Amino acid sequence: MSVFKFLDYNCIGFDLDNTLLHYNVTNMVHLIYETLANYLVTERGYDSKHLLKPLEDKDIDFIQKGLFLDFERGNILKINANGIIQRACHGTNLLSIEKIKEIYPEQRWEATDAFCNDMLSTWNGPVSMKMRSLLDYFDIASSLIFARLIDAFDKEQGGPLNKYNIWPDMLDGFIEMFNRDHFKIDRGHFFPSLRENPDKYMHKCTARTITWLQELKKHCTTFLITGSNVDFVDFTATYALGEDWQSLFDIVICYAKKPAFFTEKRPFFNIVNKEEGNIIESKDLKRGGIYSQGNWKELAEFLENISGKQNPRYLYVGDNLLQDIYVPNSYVQCDTVAVIEEQMSEGMVQQKLSHPDEKVLNSTLWGSYFCLKDSKVNINSLWGHVIKKYSKLCIPEIDLIAQQPLEKSYFCFNEEKYNGYYPAVPLTIEEQLQRLVRHKRDLSHTKRTFKTKRAEQKQQEGLAAVEKILENRKKRDQMND
Repeated sequence: MSVFKFLDYNCIGFDLDNTLLHYNVTNMVHLIYETLANYLVTERGYDSKHLLKPLEDKDIDFIQKGLFLDFERGNILKINANGIIQRACHGTNLLSIEKIKEIYPEQRWEATDAFCNDMLSTWNGPVSMKMRSLLDYFDIASSLIFARLIDAFDKEQGGPLNKYNIWPDMLDGFIEMFNRDHFKIDRGHFFPSLRENPDKYMHKCTARTITWLQELKKHCTTFLITGSNVDFVDFTATYALGEDWQSLFDIVICYAKKPAFFTEKRPFFNIVNKEEGNIIESKDLKRGGIYSQGNWKELAEFLENISGKQNPRYLYVGDNLLQDIYVPNSYVQCDTVAVIEEQMSEGMVQQKLSHPDEKVLNSTLWGSYFCLKDSKVNINSLWGHVIKKYSKLCIPEIDLIAQQPLEKSYFCFNEEKYNGYYPAVPLTIEEQLQRLVRHKRDLSHTKRTFKTKRAEQKQQEGLAAVEKILENRKKRDQMND
């Protein structure tokens, strides 16, 4: 059985947002929804009646990480590991399987097929103008905004449109919301809200996690790669990890522009007074430094140099299954650990841990994040498949690892087993596995019943044949007498 140890790696990196730093997901989803909805009303002229309605429980239940938006048809989709569309809504209205097949022959769509074949292939280019995958807690609220706007257009037009063109306005809203220059100048609603009330939106790391990072750095070269701009990183990391947060890492990379960081060769920039400065050659990177942008190839060369190891083993820990798990593992042969909060919110076998934001993270409409309840063949959702194939380990939070000795060995994923979930497999997966076992047992029982009946029939036929032979023999004997 495969095992995993942190100390088997020479260089270990971390994402910041939703990995080391955890947010209050409930408050964050409400904040992002309000910010984007208000932008669409005030800047793009959409009707406030539909977008600014209070979020009720059924609205929160509509939201889930990992859904896909079909821009032109106005649909929200959930797919399995093979790209089959298992569930779909038009606007907020759930579609029947028959209707899904009518819209998407054989329950397939070329855009999601392309995504399943290579998740990076749809990041840019023509397909990115057709669909969006909602990969983290910063964009999951957009599914509800998108659905509400579709409902509004359908109501206004008396039925579904042939084609919708909502996404460009929504994308402009996201760009405005997360513009990296806006934190410094305190512009908009998103950054000022976090700055004014960090306790409402962010959680501090435990002292145990900080100690674990300090101990890890004594044994390995450690690094931080985050997509956030340097000033926002300093704000959030200081809040979560303390004033001395930078000392926890041998190098820090901000505004990394993942996933391109792992596949392209953008230059590094130095940091001056928490602002991006000039291009810096990779040979001039320093231990303990903080930089902006850059690329994996040159960072790996730097890490190899300061670690003193030839061909060091790399590990990256993150939450975004495309940017932090799939791409590093597929494109640069870096092992990964996935941090997935749904593992805690859905519950784990023989664990009493619970998640304070489970109402937002879990969805009765869409089902489990990890698996598909109505499947009798493949229980993995697309994301359950990605976790199992491209990560060594899946954990709901780093603090659970920090409770263990650094030298601890963990079972990790392999093709057949789900052992890589630590501290335990999600209840939804366990329930589905048991359901499949029962299904196979029922099939086996059906086969045994058929075989038994067939054997009994053959036995009866054989006995009848023997009786006939004996009867014929008796007649012959009587004739001879």
